[in-house]
Amino acid sequence: MTVTAEGPLPSVPYDVAIAGAGVVGCAVARELARRPRLRVALLEAQDDVGQGTSKANTAILHTGFDATPGTLEARLVREGYARLGAYAAETGIPVERVGALLVAWDGEQLAALPRLAEKAERNACPGTVLLGPGELYAREPHLGPGALGALHVPGESIICPWTTTLAYATQAVRAGVDLHLNTAVHHTRWADGHLLTTSRGTLRARHLVNAAGLHADTLDRALGHEDFTVTPRRGQLLVYDKFARPLVRHILLPVPTALGKGVLVAPTVYGNVLLGPTAEDLHDKQATGSTADGTAALLEQGRRILPALPAEEVTAVYAGLRAATGHEDYRITAHPGQAYVTVGGIRSTGLTASLAIAAHVTGLLADGGLDLGPVREPEPVTMPNLGEAFPRPYQRADLIAADPEYGTLVCHCERVSRGEIRDALAGTVPPRSLEGLRRRTRARAGRCQGFYCGAAVRQLFEQGAAP
Repeated sequence: MTVTAEGPLPSVPYDVAIAGAGVVGCAVARELARRPRLRVALLEAQDDVGQGTSKANTAILHTGFDATPGTLEARLVREGYARLGAYAAETGIPVERVGALLVAWDGEQLAALPRLAEKAERNACPGTVLLGPGELYAREPHLGPGALGALHVPGESIICPWTTTLAYATQAVRAGVDLHLNTAVHHTRWADGHLLTTSRGTLRARHLVNAAGLHADTLDRALGHEDFTVTPRRGQLLVYDKFARPLVRHILLPVPTALGKGVLVAPTVYGNVLLGPTAEDLHDKQATGSTADGTAALLEQGRRILPALPAEEVTAVYAGLRAATGHEDYRITAHPGQAYVTVGGIRSTGLTASLAIAAHVTGLLADGGLDLGPVREPEPVTMPNLGEAFPRPYQRADLIAADPEYGTLVCHCERVSRGEIRDALAGTVPPRSLEGLRRRTRARAGRCQGFYCGAAVRQLFEQGAAP
């Protein structure tokens, strides 16, 4: 197993190269790692896994109740929901089954709720219930005035997206996948195998999986395909302090529009409250900055949904880019003649569908001539617990008795111990930046944003960081 971020790439061809180490690329790598006969490379342009769309989403485990029935997305989200729910329970990824309420604010939205309930049934998502205003406000007493009713979707849940991606990558690497960071794929050429030109030199592979997210269309065109164009859709979000958490009990969703699922208010597994995202179609695939107009628009909508929310403290403002393609469905296509599979147009549901997408892609590779060989399940992993609803290390007397470092807090806002930071730095896929350390431990993610603990966290990082 190797994780590299510099130096030359191996000259021996891989059986499969995967371009993009987001949640989908890492899931594909993990699935292929179940086949020990294969030699697999996972290539990532940045210095960590999950650095793109995967790190800046709404962190919802979707039931797929509102997917377009009969689409590939609908099937993979439904399958992925069950797969990821079981996987999270096995690996310690925090999940909270809070349920969702689609809130209707006018007559047109109210009339749409029965159709959404019917769609949920068609998507094999039973248990949805229409609520009148009385029951709605009994469930969400802080909701703004004027709501006419809601559709309750009990299965919608919140999850930690950071540890999900990291868990996939960890299992993949431990099972023999080579993870090459800082390895941007600039070009690929098919000539009885793939010759990939990267920022760290050339790499050869017999089969190629394109999980490049926002750049999937560029890589697709390099191999002569014009199946889709990615338009980056920026979603800006506000993260509220933990003091806001009692204001909301469910994921509060708007009735969907053509632009997407709209602005929601949701609790997070970290104990915060999330407001967003916006939906802004852009041309720049690097435009992850927040704007004053975006923040103002979110505050206006947040004030309507939960009037008390804008008075709470905002601890973070961030933006993510989704890979919008103008198509209703995922753009997952096999090109057997080129031993190539495109995994494009994976929107916000990609986190939920990731394990099902990985199984589907592996099937397409096999259909295209890849000899998968026998199955060997990867070594189980236990991920660090970042969820507020579960005992954290500083609360566990057994851990502290065995190792006092778990009782020594470094980040007091998020109650992160020296032991957790040490473990992250010694991990199979260690962080190479303070931001990577934050995603693994929550250090510097609280209300002071590192003002109090920043120097101590940096010192520990510099002492234990990977070269």
